[in-house]
Amino acid sequence: MKAYGRLALAAMALLPLALPAQAQTRLTVQHALPLDSHTGVGAHTFKTAMERLTNGRFSVTTQRNDNEREMVESVQIGTIDCTFTSTGPVGNFVPEVRIFDVPFLFRDATHARGVLDSEIGQQVLARFEPRGLVGVIWIENGFRNLTNSRREVHTPADLRGMKIRTMENQVHMRAFTTLGALPTPMAFSELVPALQQGTVDGQENPISVIVANNLNQVQRYMTMTRHVYSPQVMICNPAMVARLSPADRALFQQAAREAQTANRARVTADEEAGVAELRRRGMTVVTEVDTAAFQTALAPAFAEWQRTLDAAMLSRIREWRGN
Repeated sequence: MKAYGRLALAAMALLPLALPAQAQTRLTVQHALPLDSHTGVGAHTFKTAMERLTNGRFSVTTQRNDNEREMVESVQIGTIDCTFTSTGPVGNFVPEVRIFDVPFLFRDATHARGVLDSEIGQQVLARFEPRGLVGVIWIENGFRNLTNSRREVHTPADLRGMKIRTMENQVHMRAFTTLGALPTPMAFSELVPALQQGTVDGQENPISVIVANNLNQVQRYMTMTRHVYSPQVMICNPAMVARLSPADRALFQQAAREAQTANRARVTADEEAGVAELRRRGMTVVTEVDTAAFQTALAPAFAEWQRTLDAAMLSRIREWRGN
């Protein structure tokens, strides 16, 4: 009996080891651009923050996908949980987002970030849900600049006839058509081969994107047009968000805020160091740009956007001064 008792006690001691571990909630988050970019930093920060805040109850897998439209569609149908994406293609799903793509709308980064974090930005995020998406938080690419392989660009006249890759974004395409260029929409994943083969002459992106993707290898000139502020947004699947408890939803939002902070800090750092870095790599960078000439040339497009977009919202954005 004593031997039997010892065996029983030993078996009981092993029972806790046999109990199943608490099941992890697994999330998949896709993002464009390399891991060591402002977008990759944002996604990775969300991953580490969410896993830390939940003590490992959540496991987040991050994956790269340069086709941003495909990522949004995947979130919508639930094959992935979230994406960090530029707003360029998002306007095809949530038309209200296009208002932020109007050229020369924002004075600087402080203005842009302030508007997006204000009631204005929250109102636009609220428009995602009727489209089968959840807009979680605004992040960013920064201000977009022009690159090309043909010539220096100082004024709109220098752009005439140039084939410029744009995102699948009607506002961006209208702007370049008005400036006399030939906009060619395509996914970012197709950009480098198109530049190498001469399918397009140039493209436009923030310095952070140009540096992270080594576009200096296929483009000779960059012009600091800063023609459009380019937001990014974290978008998630509604069913996934609905499954989160109120407490976990608060932690989820906290992790998203940490991602936003890391993303914006990286964009700021890239913009401060990027011009010197691109020049070091052999790129010709034009910093003296006739911004007024670009704004004047875009007058017909501005008039159209006043009719087709929310004119009152455009005024609120332009006049925003913070608290």
